[in-house]
Amino acid sequence: MLILAGDIGGTKTWLQIAECDPSDAGRCRVLYEKRYASADFPHFDELLNSFMQSVQQQGLSLPVQGCIGVAGPVESDNAGNDHAKVTNLPWRLNGPTLAAQHGLARLRLINDFQAVAYGLETLEENELMILQPGEKVEGRAPMAVIGAGTGLGQALLVWEGDTEDGFYTVIPSEGGHADFAPGNQTQRELLDYLAQRQPRVSVEDVLSGRGLVNIYHHLVQQNPQQVDVSIQQAMAEGDAAAVLGNAGLSAPDSLAGQALGVFVSAYGTQAGNYALTCMASGGVYIAGGIGEKIRACFRGEEFVKAFRDKGPMQSYMCSIPVKLVLNPQVGLQGAALLASRL
Repeated sequence: MLILAGDIGGTKTWLQIAECDPSDAGRCRVLYEKRYASADFPHFDELLNSFMQSVQQQGLSLPVQGCIGVAGPVESDNAGNDHAKVTNLPWRLNGPTLAAQHGLARLRLINDFQAVAYGLETLEENELMILQPGEKVEGRAPMAVIGAGTGLGQALLVWEGDTEDGFYTVIPSEGGHADFAPGNQTQRELLDYLAQRQPRVSVEDVLSGRGLVNIYHHLVQQNPQQVDVSIQQAMAEGDAAAVLGNAGLSAPDSLAGQALGVFVSAYGTQAGNYALTCMASGGVYIAGGIGEKIRACFRGEEFVKAFRDKGPMQSYMCSIPVKLVLNPQVGLQGAALLASRL
């Protein structure tokens, strides 16, 4: 069976044609895939049309059904028709309309972090970096996934059915838009800085690409004498978050490096908050585009220390396995897996 899989983000969109065998645990063989800059297209339909034309130019047959992860809330009406608005783009998607336009029997739209959560079972051990081994839990305990990129995504996995014959179902979340809760004095100072500049501070105002930039500007205000003019210029001319990430990794003591430290600590605080809220004793997975790029920062103690720092619940937090996802296409793989099961 040929399927269409997609992962729509505020910055980039991945589309893929894969051959899947639903009887073989949904295993899929990628036949063709392409990455697009999301901002290059005013509507998703134009992007999908371009992709389908390129599929035919490759001599491939068109897919039968598909699933697309969308960075934003997805809703279904009483007839089960999926529709979505991409949070950081002007795109609006309607599943049945897109399916009819492109010859698909069915097109399922899901939240992008639902897709990431489904993709966890497709990962190999070498695609995960253990941040905290935790303790093995008997049965099928809840798991959580959280990830910073253009925004901040979160999802919860809950086991349904018998222990052997059941499966994990994924509950989406828009928790990235919840209020930012600082976990230490440095984060409280950051919150005060941001609150003076905007009416409300959400979690993804700190944990996202723009969040890293916000942290850096806060540190610049506190330490103007440490400013590196070349970094300031590079930020103005290109992707500011990417510039900071690269500069911080190469010079940990610089303001860019300090910004990464604050970012990773705040990441640990929020991941711990989410794990505690969901009682995710089955494990917490850190996904998203930024984590994989700055994986070296997660080898220090800042993340785990902030993750565990929950007062009387600290011993419980130490028992939760925490892993960093190193495969940037986990959401695309999750969408392909779900498409094969429609």
